[in-house]
Amino acid sequence: MAYKGYLIDLDGTIYKGNERIPAGEQFIIDLQKRDIPYLLVTNNTTRTPEMVQEMLSSKFNVNTPLETIYTATLATVDYMNDMNRGKSAYVIGEKGLKTAIEIAGYIHDEENPAYVVVGLDSQVTYEQLAVATLAIQKGAFFIGTNPDLNIPTERGLMPGAGSLLALLEAATRITPVIIGKPEAIIMNKALERLGVKREEAIMVGDNYLTDITAGIKNDIDTLLVLTGFTKKEEVTSLPIQPTHVLDSLAEWSFEDK
Repeated sequence: MAYKGYLIDLDGTIYKGNERIPAGEQFIIDLQKRDIPYLLVTNNTTRTPEMVQEMLSSKFNVNTPLETIYTATLATVDYMNDMNRGKSAYVIGEKGLKTAIEIAGYIHDEENPAYVVVGLDSQVTYEQLAVATLAIQKGAFFIGTNPDLNIPTERGLMPGAGSLLALLEAATRITPVIIGKPEAIIMNKALERLGVKREEAIMVGDNYLTDITAGIKNDIDTLLVLTGFTKKEEVTSLPIQPTHVLDSLAEWSFEDK
């Protein structure tokens, strides 16, 4: 059976930091040529979907419709709306996260927010972490957009949102609800948007801890590409092997698997 839908990571898979991955760019073009449904599922919350779309087009030769981009931010807002605990939030994150939560009607509250939402923020301050800590201690519902401890860049593996969550969890003794990969929340929402059954889909990514584990935990086949986070020498020692492992997406065949 050939896969009928693809869930695809971005950073480390289609590009790496500011570096092009030509095989990743061609992978998207090949899916479009074959009219195979795909969704770009990213844990990155620093950009709006519109910003992701423009970046892919201008920097990485990937032209993709807006509806093919599903970020942990969108999944977070979907989850908050489903929870229906109130319309106030204290947010640590960059423009992509803050804008989406504001557009969804949530009011900024530093004292008694219904939610504390934490994503990657490269300009985070101690005071912001202190405000979040106190709000969680008062009973705010603690949400982490994604668990990535590191993000792959041209400089190396930089601290990710998961590192901020670890600090706040240590300070509050409260474990956050995680929205992004590898958790079920974002994967189930992504499959709904893709319109494909999980047994007919495949998760493509470079990070075993998030992308591939997301597939494994949610009964979706996986393709690990060794262009980003997880290194070739680590593959043999992985606790559960991916369905497929490739050095480059250029090696992938879209025929029956």
